[in-house]
Amino acid sequence: MPFIPILEHRLEYAWFGELSARAPVVMLHEGLGSVALWREFPGRLAAVTGRRVLAYSRYGYGKSDPLREKREPTFMHTEALEVLPRLIEALDIERPVLFGHSDGGSISLIHAGAGRWSVTGVVVLAPHVFVEECCTAAIRQSKITYDTTDLRTRLARYHDDPDSAFRGWNDIWLDPRFTAWNIEEFLPSISCPVLAIQGEGDEYGTMEQIDRIERQCPDASLLKLEHCGHSPHRDQPDAVLRAAKEFMAGLPA
Repeated sequence: MPFIPILEHRLEYAWFGELSARAPVVMLHEGLGSVALWREFPGRLAAVTGRRVLAYSRYGYGKSDPLREKREPTFMHTEALEVLPRLIEALDIERPVLFGHSDGGSISLIHAGAGRWSVTGVVVLAPHVFVEECCTAAIRQSKITYDTTDLRTRLARYHDDPDSAFRGWNDIWLDPRFTAWNIEEFLPSISCPVLAIQGEGDEYGTMEQIDRIERQCPDASLLKLEHCGHSPHRDQPDAVLRAAKEFMAGLPA
């Protein structure tokens, strides 16, 4: 798998699908995700949409460089406003469709709402726009799970340094400074269409997350899925692919 240096960190990335005149999709993974953890989904997304799809692992995840310092509460802003623009430019991507899950969804919304770069559309799965107690409670429980079960071993299948991936995510979300984190200021400035998808059984957030997106984004549509938790692309992949195909078919490029 190829790597690219961005802000002094080596990031892994992978392309899926054939070259196309349509705007490519850039996938942004969840807080414990990586290229590998998307599994077969990027290839299926490329096939149904007819677009080339890029997936990459952020600093601290997958085969990218492991995290060497503690994250700050602004870490998603850094990813959205400093890392992602450089990655897009370095790979000669124009007007991408951003496809983000969880933390990756939040990063997508910040980037699109900054108003500094051209974005064709945004699809977010289980995004965070503010911090809810149910989310921090679930993350608190995940720390116990990591320390007492084989979760570390399972994460090692997808991350060269599972401790870097887990602690980097878990520690900042449980940092008292993070309780005030909120990205709603970016929502009204998102000029492209947005599709927000969430499972009704999402343990990391209530429907208020995507309801606020619908209320504040100029052009947003929602899909709420039954029998679905925090990972709609794994729990209801066919429903997500159908919705993504329809949404992207209506985009201008």
